[in-house]
Amino acid sequence: MWPLPWAPGGKIALAIAVLVASQYHLWSRLSSGSVFSPEFPRALVLMFNWAFGAIALLAVMQIALDLTVLVARLVRGGGAIPDSVRYTAATAAMLLSAVGVYQATRVPPLKDVEIAIPGLPPQFDGYRLLQMTDLHISRLFPREWTQAVVERSNALGVDLIVVTGDLIDGSFGARRSDVAPLRDLRARDGVWVIPGNHEYFFGYEEWMRQYASLGMQALANDHTVLTRDGGSLVLAGVTDLSAPRSSHPAPNLSAALEGAPSGTPIILLDHQPRNASQAAARGVALQLSGHTHGGMIPGLDRLVARANNGFVSGRYKVGGMTLYVNNGTALWPGFALRLGRSSELTRITLRRASPQDGPPAHAPTSSERNPQKSSTCRTAPGGKPALTVAGKSERVER
Repeated sequence: MWPLPWAPGGKIALAIAVLVASQYHLWSRLSSGSVFSPEFPRALVLMFNWAFGAIALLAVMQIALDLTVLVARLVRGGGAIPDSVRYTAATAAMLLSAVGVYQATRVPPLKDVEIAIPGLPPQFDGYRLLQMTDLHISRLFPREWTQAVVERSNALGVDLIVVTGDLIDGSFGARRSDVAPLRDLRARDGVWVIPGNHEYFFGYEEWMRQYASLGMQALANDHTVLTRDGGSLVLAGVTDLSAPRSSHPAPNLSAALEGAPSGTPIILLDHQPRNASQAAARGVALQLSGHTHGGMIPGLDRLVARANNGFVSGRYKVGGMTLYVNNGTALWPGFALRLGRSSELTRITLRRASPQDGPPAHAPTSSERNPQKSSTCRTAPGGKPALTVAGKSERVER
């Protein structure tokens, strides 16, 4: 910036502003002990995200401009970019960053998705579930935002709500009030939750207890059986891949499916999508994931995909299984920009697959390999389903 035709005082002020904005994650760490939980007033968090995003976007633009000049000089022996072009790039970066922050922090729009499930009982044809994921409730996504999301979700009147991890960013003490509106989520077959990697950053046990106190039922390497007029559907969930780093149980699909009834379609909740092929091999019909935030920005999404075995946003066919990777209800407050990768409240309608798709390839469970271990399905008080297995009990508590 020093070659700019500005007075020295202006250049110094700009340099200081850029330096302060570029160290956003350092200030976040100093404010809370974690880069994932900036404990500043929301307006300041918004400003930091805008400035940090503008710097990142401008850096990409400036590199592109400089490469253009380099190629021009190599080919034609000369070339320069007028200052007006660089000013235009800076203005564009600031405007794009403002749009990106707005799109990232709004209450997400509804996205409707239909997914065909082989072997789906006719009683579940048209069954509607709402997937929420990566809420990252924080100073950036405070109580008012959470309340608005809950109200929009309840207005949809779905049969089931699932939350596939990363509900919070911050300690229990810092976020307790912000998550309180989640208590009001309502669905006929309940609200079910799995942990994401961020739960393990901020006191896993305390947060899982809090989710339970809010009426959300956890599936951590566990499952339940949903029933409707004689038809059944398995809903399973696993812990996050990051769990062993904090001495917590790793994701275990075998444990999650232990005792599940044979021939029943399985919906799996797994925060990270990268192990989808393993779920497909076990006969899972539908896996719902998040974690990637949809890649946030075109170009950046390719890097995110590489870190997640190619899965970043939307629907994928993995063997005989459908994988749906949700863009996220919100995203991490450390880089809150979305350009072309919208947040979403995802209403999924289940449909029976055509006969040629065949029955679900449900892998044998331990109870099938060990016939003396039986399972029975019952309905908990309030119409919530539960599964009771000899040696293993799943209860629904509200």
